[in-house]
Amino acid sequence: MNEVYQQTLSDQLNFSGKGLHTGKISNVKILPGVENQGIIFKRVDLENNNLIKANFSNVTSAKLCTTLQNEFGVQVSTVEHLLASLYIIGIDNAVIEIDNVEVPIMDGSAKDFLEILKKKEIKKLNAKRKYLKILDKIELVDGKREISIEPNETALEVNFQLNYKNNVIGNQKNCVNFQFDDLTDIYQSRTFCLFDDIEKIKKLGLAQGGSLDNAVVVKDDKVLNDGGLRNKKEFVNHKILDLVGDFLLSGYRVLGKVNCYQGGHELTNNFLRKIFSKKKSYELFQHKDIIISKKINLNQSTKIAVNA
Repeated sequence: MNEVYQQTLSDQLNFSGKGLHTGKISNVKILPGVENQGIIFKRVDLENNNLIKANFSNVTSAKLCTTLQNEFGVQVSTVEHLLASLYIIGIDNAVIEIDNVEVPIMDGSAKDFLEILKKKEIKKLNAKRKYLKILDKIELVDGKREISIEPNETALEVNFQLNYKNNVIGNQKNCVNFQFDDLTDIYQSRTFCLFDDIEKIKKLGLAQGGSLDNAVVVKDDKVLNDGGLRNKKEFVNHKILDLVGDFLLSGYRVLGKVNCYQGGHELTNNFLRKIFSKKKSYELFQHKDIIISKKINLNQSTKIAVNA
């Protein structure tokens, strides 16, 4: 797939689903975008001031999901899986109309979004895609959590490690190159939580729409979902999915090698803010010739979560 030029959908598409944290049904319509527009959410249940730019500077909460808010206080939440899908399939510009505050969780991964997106052709635009290339290493340490990025000329590569006391999740780690690796296990990996945390999260008013249909739930040394895990590294792979969705909020395709330990939405957002404060450590450019060969297999048939 040639990614020199910006891309959008050839036609609109529609889907509906339940929000993970609100438990409410949202109807979503994705419309083709124009050059250099980026991704814009539009709250069609509101008449005025209802546009929200998908940008890291508009993140107002990263507690268990990524929430965007415009200058008028209008929000849209749990955007990360849909954004990851747009990243993987190569969409740069789109208007996402939604009639509620939360993007549907679907099956807890990005699989359903990608299957819906694949039903429409991708349209190449005349403007060239904008890339952000890392020139020098940037790192952020927050207690036991760490994230860094260093130069990679051709790709976004993510090396992620989890460290859970639970034996099922354990110390999973994986390294994924988003330009050249098979991404099937990444986009099929679902959000997850520990069974012991469910009631605590629900008392906070979150995970009201969570179930075994849209999340992996681990109790002691057992996965409660029928069929178990979709892949051996589903926990860390979902974290990688979250990260690439949050990275699209940079407004660019990032070229660099990310190393992350015990990360999450909050750490990623703080890290994006730090990257853009280090103007000498990156450059923005339009590439003359980048050929991306991504392996995406969508032929396989495949919804309490708190770790969206």
